[in-house]
Amino acid sequence: MNFRLSACLAALAFGVAEPAAADTLIDNIQGIALDEDGNVDRFSAMWIDDDGRIKQLLDRGDERPTGVDFLTDGKGNYVIPGLIDAHAHVMGIGFGALTLDLSGTTSLEEAQALIREYAAANPGRRWILGRGWNQEKWGLGRFPTAAELDAAVPDRAVWLQRVDGHAGWANTMAMDLAGITPSTKDPVGGRIERIGKSLRPAGVFVDAAAELVEQVVPAPRPDDRDVALAQAQDILLAHGITAVADMGSTIEDWQSFRRAGDSGWLRMRIMSYAAGVEAMQLIGGPGPSPWLYEDRLRLNGVKLYLDGALGSRGAWLKEPYADDPGNTGLPLVTPAQLRNMMSRAALDRFQIAVHAIGDAANAEVLNAIDELSHTYTGERRWRIEHAQIVDPADIAKFGRHGIVASMQPVHQTSDRLMAEARLDPPRLAGAYAWRSIAGTGAVLAFGSDAPVESPDPFAGMAAAYTRQDAAGEPFGGWLPGERVTREAALLGFTHGGAYAGFAEDRFGRLEPGLWADFVIVDRDPFLATPAELRETRVLQTWVGGERVYLAADRATGR
Repeated sequence: MNFRLSACLAALAFGVAEPAAADTLIDNIQGIALDEDGNVDRFSAMWIDDDGRIKQLLDRGDERPTGVDFLTDGKGNYVIPGLIDAHAHVMGIGFGALTLDLSGTTSLEEAQALIREYAAANPGRRWILGRGWNQEKWGLGRFPTAAELDAAVPDRAVWLQRVDGHAGWANTMAMDLAGITPSTKDPVGGRIERIGKSLRPAGVFVDAAAELVEQVVPAPRPDDRDVALAQAQDILLAHGITAVADMGSTIEDWQSFRRAGDSGWLRMRIMSYAAGVEAMQLIGGPGPSPWLYEDRLRLNGVKLYLDGALGSRGAWLKEPYADDPGNTGLPLVTPAQLRNMMSRAALDRFQIAVHAIGDAANAEVLNAIDELSHTYTGERRWRIEHAQIVDPADIAKFGRHGIVASMQPVHQTSDRLMAEARLDPPRLAGAYAWRSIAGTGAVLAFGSDAPVESPDPFAGMAAAYTRQDAAGEPFGGWLPGERVTREAALLGFTHGGAYAGFAEDRFGRLEPGLWADFVIVDRDPFLATPAELRETRVLQTWVGGERVYLAADRATGR
């Protein structure tokens, strides 16, 4: 598909931002600022200097500056710090919006109908690509099959990623193009689902096995990537997200980020973590990049994978799954390989972020950090991404060596029933244990893992302090002792995310000297009920003293 014209239009649209390079007073607001400890300060006006940094926060009785270039009336709305998603996949968000989305389907039949409809509406596409399916949500009790995908689209290759990105679903034509046969062996760190007790591939490929199909899927062109980046920015800014940690940037992704920065349409901040050591070396060379484009882009470090996900039973557990005896998940690398990759990155001071979901994976990463910290000293801010299931005996280790726990509150509400099926009660005691982990002294950095989940940070905040989903279930919250306060929830989506990316002296709080990254919303997040918080409307989003999103523009299509 050719998105060149769309890319140009998107770039032009993003090029309109106001005001810029002028001092600005945002007055008549109900401002909410948090310090590093989560203490709340309220103010009624914000003075922004010519460079786009906060000059002063003003109380109601303070004298207003005169002669400012721009005066904006906040109309009594609420101003909060720019929100930071500490774990997302930027290009995945963009491509997810441009391809088939199955995340809303609740049955196999509904998914098949949507796939069939999408294929009919896009007759020129040789491959049907998409993501978002979830056999647990469908109540299927098993993975879907190639035959069931053939029933929807038999004459074109189809490849659909599971909602968590840790498994893919292929039809027969896609498997034929990839040369997959009953004799194809499971790769290290991956599993080909088979039909019954035979060797015949069933159509689902877990973790590293997905690469067997992905290697023949046509790669997006540079202009496709630019359109996806423009789309992702549009989505994130509309949710009030001013900065994001991109977990798993490829060299192609990085080049798109750079094109956006060079051309002036990079409107948000991206803290990039390369997709493995090879990409890290290609992008960063001798070390992390400098901050670029007025602190809008930096390669911080590297994202490594140790295990898969609970939904595909790829998360690495110390004991077998309660609903799949004999299966402890899939460690994607050996302990020695993990330490070698971490050492290679740490040697050149790249920050290390390791994906670990199961209790065995978390224990292995914690032990590796403990060992490597004796060699690689100084402030490293080792990151563990997800930290979903932790052996209660290992939780105290998060308080050592300045570890950052990068966690996604919405995973708890989405995964609750599945986690109860996969794990027994003793292991659930360390599931999504935000409060316990924070209690060790570890910093919580909250995110969404979008497009696995919605990037909506207000849903994430509501989940963090209630442990309930949008329907208010379960009553009283799931394992309510792991709830955090409202202040801690907002801090996790602001300062926590900035700290996790070595950016706390640049953005993440509303404080003189920091970039004026803020969001104007229609309600007070500390006074709204959980249901009201989830309905928060973002009115404006500002980055570096420039307005980069206006709800009225989106509503009118301008």
